[in-house]
Amino acid sequence: MTTDAPAPRRFPLGLTLATAAGLAILVSLGLWQVQRLAWKESLLSRIARLETAAPVEAAPALDAAASPADLDMVRVRLDCPGLPGAPFVELYGLKDGQGGRRLVSACPLASTRYGSVLVDRGFVPDSVTGRPGAGGAAGPAAITGILRVPDPTSAFTPKADPAARLWFARDIPAMAAALGAERPAPVMLMAETSSNPDFAALAPSPIPAAISNRHLEYALTWFGLAAALAGVYVARLRKHYRP
Repeated sequence: MTTDAPAPRRFPLGLTLATAAGLAILVSLGLWQVQRLAWKESLLSRIARLETAAPVEAAPALDAAASPADLDMVRVRLDCPGLPGAPFVELYGLKDGQGGRRLVSACPLASTRYGSVLVDRGFVPDSVTGRPGAGGAAGPAAITGILRVPDPTSAFTPKADPAARLWFARDIPAMAAALGAERPAPVMLMAETSSNPDFAALAPSPIPAAISNRHLEYALTWFGLAAALAGVYVARLRKHYRP
């Protein structure tokens, strides 16, 4: 008497394709976090150097830079005539978990390359409805601050509302156009000193006081999930082919 041999089991193509897709996503997320780790460490290093960096004159620094990246995290000083009462646009922001608006004005530059630089004068929380008066002091406002390259936008960045003079990203060309500023520099000056000492609600806040750096932890989490998924797939494959 003979018995038929069991039919060979089919290769689990669907399971393999789904696992491969999952592994690709998890590994790519881990690699992205590794890249973010390098970026964050560089940023923290530059912030640490700022603690003792003396300010330099803004116009010569802007003229000497080979690219906007050379200007990021550079402390400068300049005089901005009429800044306390200058027109401004508003940029939505967060500070210490509280929503609010950052006031951005244009400052003329004595530069051979740029005619103006946008100045982030500080943060006003949403709980404050008032704003600094327009057309105030006409004299210069001596400002010390940090030059920053704007962060890139994404598909999730809300669109600006020029009619309401409200932005959700540091779009320098559009903001400069709304303010009538010509030839704006490709960086924004984040004021460290107040342009309106009489309006205490406007708080200069150039960079966060503390920036977390958990990208290594996140990377290990994604790579760990990828390893776990691979282990589950191998175990399932062995069970599939087990007699």
